[in-house]
Amino acid sequence: MSTEQPRGVRDVKSAGRTIEVLEALAALQGRAVTLKDLAERIDIPRSSLYALLQTLVGRGWVRTDATGSLYSIGIRALLVGTAYLDDDPRLAMLKPHLDALATELGETLHFARLDGTDMVYLATRESHHYRRRFSRVGRRLPVHTTSLGKAVLAEHTDDEIDALLPAAPERLTPHTLCDRDALHADLAETRRRGYSVDDGENTVGLYCVGVALRYDAAVTDALSCSIPKSRLTPELESDVIAALQEVRAAIETATASPALSVVWR
Repeated sequence: MSTEQPRGVRDVKSAGRTIEVLEALAALQGRAVTLKDLAERIDIPRSSLYALLQTLVGRGWVRTDATGSLYSIGIRALLVGTAYLDDDPRLAMLKPHLDALATELGETLHFARLDGTDMVYLATRESHHYRRRFSRVGRRLPVHTTSLGKAVLAEHTDDEIDALLPAAPERLTPHTLCDRDALHADLAETRRRGYSVDDGENTVGLYCVGVALRYDAAVTDALSCSIPKSRLTPELESDVIAALQEVRAAIETATASPALSVVWR
């Protein structure tokens, strides 16, 4: 999905600033921030930002503490996120497959979509062996750090990959591939074998396998399975790879139907 400004359309400054504020607060993942800190993060004069924040607080898009000095994302922002998830035909079609995979494998499964230089988690099924305290839905991670992102990147040309990578790729663990040559080599191997691997590159001790879902001309979506290295065996890895590839084939066949051929920008 494109976030580029349509040609010939003038940018509305106030609307742009409102989006910057909401995106900055959302990126904090629940942490509250002061007016000064937020102004520095998004480079907006404090006087202008204060007035904008008060408007957003009044409408429920931003919340503040009892002192009025700390700000975080508000409950009204949930309306947009849930509407997007409820309206997405790919996600609706994928959910039964995620449920079936969760029952079959008993491991953590993720469905995510490329947005800019990040992968955004749209659905998760947690492992039967442990439960996270918080849902990953809505979380963003740099595209080069996950099996999800690397599966998507491998479906693009080298020039397209370079355009999708951050200018300075972030290192999340000692194993994260930040060198472009090393990453291109890894993606070439992903193409050869038909699936991507994240071996502690996003979270130390976690092994992830990912497959791209190639139902749109521009590939943006992927499915992954995460396994703690302490429980990983060659047999389990083989079962996970086979199950993901089988589901990918089923999904791509189903989405070949004209009824599901909508491409969103």
